[in-house]
Amino acid sequence: MTETLVLLHPGGADPSAFGPQLDALKDFTLHAPHRVDQATQDHMEMAEQTVAFLETTGPAHLLGCSDGATIALLTAHLRPDLVHKLIVVCGVFHHDGWDPATELTPMHHRSPSLTAQDLSTLPTRTLIMIGDDDEVTLEHATAMFRALENAELAVVPGTSHGLLHEKPGLCNAMIVDFLTNEPVETYAPIRRRV
Repeated sequence: MTETLVLLHPGGADPSAFGPQLDALKDFTLHAPHRVDQATQDHMEMAEQTVAFLETTGPAHLLGCSDGATIALLTAHLRPDLVHKLIVVCGVFHHDGWDPATELTPMHHRSPSLTAQDLSTLPTRTLIMIGDDDEVTLEHATAMFRALENAELAVVPGTSHGLLHEKPGLCNAMIVDFLTNEPVETYAPIRRRV
């Protein structure tokens, strides 16, 4: 039986945004719901819809990009029992994580609003991916990485907010490795050592 992976696309886009990933992810049972009311809903409403979707399909891995990443993170926060592994690509846990030069919609100035304390309670193994010239600040991605108990951080060199399209081979290799392998047992992150 193949594992299920739900793809949550960026705002202002549709599931075709994951075109460069589809071949690499062919061994998974893929679901890519199309959010059609993005302009009238906030991140939490879309996360609640994702929870409802997962309640019908069963627990799955989540891979979200940009707004989809924020929705994936909020979904895992609401219902960690429904999320096996989580991949947050160019997403924020708090709206102040966007680079000040980024043009944002009104929703992005108020949502999401999770705190580092909120993240510290999330047990889900999480891969955070960000471009080294992203619209999300490196400081914010690092803060997310440090707040999550079971996180890994990948800063993809020479990429922007469109890193999945700019370096699909590298990104796909990291995504598939994360989804199909567990950390080496001897790996002991410095930040978690006492």
